[in-house]
This record gives sequence, structure tokens and C-alpha cells, in this order.
Amino acid sequence: MGKDWAICGGLTLAVVLIFGQTLRYEFVNYDDNKYVTENPHVSGGLSPESVAWALTQRHANNWHPLTWMSHMLDCQIFGTWAGGHHAVNVVLHAAVAVGLFLTLRRMTGDLWPSALAAALLAVHPLRVESVAWVSERKDVLSGLFFVLTLAAYLRYARRPTATSAYLTVVVLFVLGLMAKPMLVTLPLVLLLLDYWPLGRIRGEESRGADAQVRSPNPPSTWIQVLLEKIPLLVISGLVCLTTVWAQQEALETVDYVPFSWRLGNAVVSYAAYLGQMVYPVGLAVLYPHPGLRLPLWQIAVSGALLTAISLSVFLVRRRCPFLLVGWLWYLVMLAPVIGLMQVGRQARADRYTYLPQIGLAIALAWGLDYAVRRRPVGRWIAVAAACLVLIVLAVIAWRQTSFWRNNETLWVHTLQCTRRNTVADFNLGSHWAEQGRVDLALGQFHKALDDDPKSTNALYGLGTLLAKQKKYAEAADYYRRVIQLVPGIAEVHGSLGIALQRQGRTDEAVAEYETALRLDPKDSQVQNNLASALNDLRRYEEAERHCREALRLRPDFAEAHNNLGIILEARGQINEAARCYARAVAIKPDLVAAHNNLGVILARHGRLDEAIDEFRETLRLDPQHPNAGKNLDNALRIRAQRKP
Repeated sequence: MGKDWAICGGLTLAVVLIFGQTLRYEFVNYDDNKYVTENPHVSGGLSPESVAWALTQRHANNWHPLTWMSHMLDCQIFGTWAGGHHAVNVVLHAAVAVGLFLTLRRMTGDLWPSALAAALLAVHPLRVESVAWVSERKDVLSGLFFVLTLAAYLRYARRPTATSAYLTVVVLFVLGLMAKPMLVTLPLVLLLLDYWPLGRIRGEESRGADAQVRSPNPPSTWIQVLLEKIPLLVISGLVCLTTVWAQQEALETVDYVPFSWRLGNAVVSYAAYLGQMVYPVGLAVLYPHPGLRLPLWQIAVSGALLTAISLSVFLVRRRCPFLLVGWLWYLVMLAPVIGLMQVGRQARADRYTYLPQIGLAIALAWGLDYAVRRRPVGRWIAVAAACLVLIVLAVIAWRQTSFWRNNETLWVHTLQCTRRNTVADFNLGSHWAEQGRVDLALGQFHKALDDDPKSTNALYGLGTLLAKQKKYAEAADYYRRVIQLVPGIAEVHGSLGIALQRQGRTDEAVAEYETALRLDPKDSQVQNNLASALNDLRRYEEAERHCREALRLRPDFAEAHNNLGIILEARGQINEAARCYARAVAIKPDLVAAHNNLGVILARHGRLDEAIDEFRETLRLDPQHPNAGKNLDNALRIRAQRKP
């Protein structure tokens, strides 16, 4: 037991040394906004309403309620401190590595192969994306439930008549699926473990040619172990349907990449992941899909390599069953994300290997143990070589993690590692735009368009940047180009509405806002914008209705409270308008317009001292405000006249 605890401590220490640096890192502008920082359901913390949302709604093309709840808990504890969110990922990854070691140790009885397989999971550079990226909480969280399910299944396999043991497997499996649907293949992995190392099929060895240890009371046929997996497979099927429902907006049609080319890319990706495991250099957060540019020779060579490996492990299955199990584990677990159903426009992703490559780690660890088992000198050489490899991998992983420090380091590195990467160009351009470095942002967006003239991200980015420069007519042109390419994006229609409203084309703006709300009725910002436009058209009743809907969706929406005050004031409901303005500044003390509006109403009611305070606060926040200076002068003059 002493060695076991030492190895657990070593795995934890390695994870902390590599990934602990992320506690100083920021959120990145790639899904972290959708998952945490700009998601009011999550950033508000845990509540009955947020849990209900997590269980019943799809968001960011996913249904993974347990992952949403974990992010909510982080926000409850850490708020918007990114380091706290990163720390939870690090802790979960360490728990996965330790849990894998202990489970393999109990399954096989082998100490050092179990330790090596777990260490490869813990320190390999391909793990960086899953751990250093806050939005990939689903990987490490589902990974934890994955190893817990394996541990529970081991307990069940030793007492297959225990109903409670089987129910534990089911519950943990369901929780894992609620963290990430990729676990749908786990029942097939359990079948592989029945073959080796559990040896639950009559006539099959538990640990290969050198051991004859079998599980107690094993089923006699494959049929029996298949039957006990049926409930798990049914659950997997239901989750697959739910996932298709959640990702329907992100699924690419065959017009983008025909199925034959998806199949070709899948074959190449299987081989590419093998190469990255051996030579993990040049890793990036996104590898653009080659589309129809994928060379046929790559498909042929990759197919030949996969076929050769498959035949080899099959031929030695009796002497080395762990090779067949590890290889099939890798093939099976990668299948849902290998690209046959294309979600997004990436060719592959490092995060997809988080659990599948455990199979390769098992094959390597037990293969090495088998090769040197009867050679004492060879064993020491193997141990030294394995330690050296793990140290090299850990150093590379530490460096790869450093690229996740912030948006600039992440996307600059990604562009150095990939070609024609319009997503990286867009995100780096967005970062430059947020920093106020307009020329750099324009350059990145135009570079993305040079690589792909139909890049909706780049077109939208240019529109947004021009809108910030108050070039609304040009911005509207870019938004329209996006709509021509992809008509059903609510955000783009909403942005076009703003550009039109700023040009005084209010009727057209209303039409765009209404289209956006048909696509996404729960967008509180668009509800508020539509209320503002309707108010400009003096359609006060409709304006009030949409403004109140915005506040129903988001009660702490300060701008909507201010907007409702404007609408109510226009309808003659002065006292209610004043309460709305007061509520707005209470929620958002730096909301300039609300301070000025509140000051105007206070002045009308003769509360000049309070009004003067509001006008002064307006000017403190915005010295160039067009009306506050005049309002302040008038209030001061009237107060002076009233003094005896």
C-alpha cells in the first residue's frame, strides 16, 4: 500500500506542477464567454432556476447539465476569478489520473504498468486543452465519472448478483453522460474489460499468457455479458438522440464536406492522433478542416497503418490480449468525435483524445511490461526509459500550458502551428478589437477573409468593429453579407437592427429585431433594443411590453430599467419612471444615462440638491455628456434664485 500511496502522490504532484500555472491565467474568448462570463444562467451561481435551466435547455450546442452545474458552483464560490475555475479543472484532472491508477491496479494486480498508464494520462501534452481551458470542464468532469464507473463495474464483476452494485454502475454512468455525452461508448469499453483483464467470458484468460486469474462466477458466454449491457446501451442511445437535438445547429451538411471526405478525414485523424501521442509538438486549440483539399495519399497511408495495427493486435490476442483491448478502446471511444457527423469545422481536436488514449496507454504499459517481464536488465532499462519519456512529456506539457495564459498567447501560437485558420484569425482580431488596437484587428479579420471569403465570423467581426467606430452603414453591409450566407443567426439580425437604428432607419431596425426574437425569444438585449426602437416610433404600449419582457428574462438588467423609465416618462407616468431610473443606478452605478434621467425628474419635482448630485455624477462619469452640463447649470441657477 505504501507504493500505491506514493504513486498517487506523485501523480498529483506532477499534475499540479504542470497545470498549477493556470491559476494565474485568464478566461479566453473561445467559448469561455458562452460557458461562464457572459452566461447569466451560470454566472449567477447555483439556484433552483439555474439548475432547471441546466436540465432542460441546450446551450452552446450542448446538453450537459452536470457540467453547467459545476460551472455555476464555481461562480458561486469564485465569482469571475478565472484562477478559481482553472484550479477546479486541475483538481479534477488529478483525481482522474489517481482514480485510473487505483482502478487499473485493482483490476490487474499490476503496480507499475498501472502507474505508467495513469502517468501518461496525467502528463501528456494532449491533455493540456482539456485541463487549461475552462470551457473543457466537461472533459475532466466526465473523466472522473468514467473512472468511477470503471471502479464500480469492477465491484459488480466480482459480485454479479448484487443489484446495488449494478445500480451504482448505472448511476455513475448517467452522471458521466450528463457531464459529457462522449461517454456513450463506455458500455463497449466494459465489454472489452470483460475480455481483459477481468476474464469474465468462459475460456478467456484474465491477464494473458502468464496468468490464469479469473473473476469469480463469470458468465459463460458473450451473450450473457452483452445482455447485462443492454440497459446501459439503451441509456447511450437516448443520450445520442439528445446530443443530436442539442447540436443540430452546429452539424455541418454534406454540402460543406461530403461523407466520403469525412470518412477520409476520420481515417487520417485516427492516424494523426497516434502521431501526436508519440510526437506531441505543434499542438493547437483548433485544426482547420481540410475539406476537399485532403491529399488522397494521406488517406491511403493512414488506412494502411490502421489496418496493419489492427491485424497485428488481433494475431497476438491470445498472448497479449491487452494490446487488442487497448487498441479497440482507442478506436471505439474516438468514434463519436472522429468527424463522421461533423460538428463545427475542425479536422480534429486534442480534447477528443482525453479518454480514448487511455486505451493506447494501457497497450503501451502492459506491452512494455510483457516485453521485459523475464529480463531483469531489460526491466531497469525500461524503467529508466519510461521515466525519461515522462519527464520529456511533462516539460512539453508545461510549455504547451503556458500558451493558454491569455487570448494573445493562445491565438498567436495557434496561427504559428496551423494554416488557413479563420477561427484563430477571428478570435485574435476580436482580442485586438477589445484592446482598442483597431488596425491590428482589421488586419486579422481581412486575413481571415483572404483565406475564406465566406467566413461569417470574419464578416461579423468587421461589422462589429465598424459599428464601434460609428460607421453604421458599412457595418450594416457586412451584417447583411453574413445573413446572406447564414440567414438564421439571431445575433446577426440583432446587430443589424442596432446599425439601422443608429442610422435613423427605425422601421427597418424593428423588422430585424423581430426576426432576431423569432429565432431567439429569450434574448433580453434584443427585447430591450426593440423596446427602444418602438419607443422612438411612439408605439409606447408595445415598447413597454418588450421592455418588461427583457426585465423578466434578466431582472438585474440596468439598461432595461433605464429604458423602461424613458418609456413610462413618455407615457406620463413620472413617479414610476423615477423609480426605474433609481433602480438602474442602484444596479449599475456607472450607467451615465440613468443618472442624467433621474436628475431631470428630481429637478422637475423641486428636489434640486438631489438633482444636482445626479448631474454632477453624470459629468464625473462622462465629462462630454451633451446635456448634463446644461442641466446642472439650470439646476444651480434655479436653486440660487430660490435662496432668500
